[in-house]
Amino acid sequence: MAARTKLPGAVYALRATMVLQGAMFGASQAGITALTEQLGRPSQTGLVYAAMGVMSAAAGLAMVAVPERMALPVRWRIATAALVVLSVPLLFVDTLIGLYATVVVLGVAYAPHLITVFGLTERLVPAGRLAESMAFLTSGIVGGQALALALSGRLAQDRGAVAAFAVMVVAGALCAVFSWAVRGLGAPRADAVDRTVVAQGAAAPPAAPVDG
Repeated sequence: MAARTKLPGAVYALRATMVLQGAMFGASQAGITALTEQLGRPSQTGLVYAAMGVMSAAAGLAMVAVPERMALPVRWRIATAALVVLSVPLLFVDTLIGLYATVVVLGVAYAPHLITVFGLTERLVPAGRLAESMAFLTSGIVGGQALALALSGRLAQDRGAVAAFAVMVVAGALCAVFSWAVRGLGAPRADAVDRTVVAQGAAAPPAAPVDG
């Protein structure tokens, strides 16, 4: 049996980021639920969450307009910065209209972040482990959401919606830390390097990364 191809360390950072993205989903859900109940409008919970999802989907579709010259690592850093900046206002929202406005704007950052992380993963992992890696990312979102929902739901019950939103902000901040701290994001995919070496008889080094 052939040995499994080793994954670049950056791939594990991307997986951790997806868990944190899921945590943002879970914490926002708990916070939105708590705040709408506090405002006496619990029937609005689903609509608020849906509004955020619709804007996220629109932002995801708009990603096709982003110029290719903007490298994926740069996109990742911009997206994580947006996650932090746009989630902080939730700590101060105390009206239903304010909640709608805040989550709709925040939705702009969600899909671009997810799409960029999937794109970076596709570029970094060897083809033989691509399906596995994509499954890890998807599972990370679900797992992070479940864990954060359980934690932030209890915090929201005891300390109010702002406690759940604080969990969300912290998760976003950690995403940003990963995006700036991780190196090797511009490296070509492992199996592409191997094919180049075989084809050229190891006469030339792989192409230089476009971004570190």
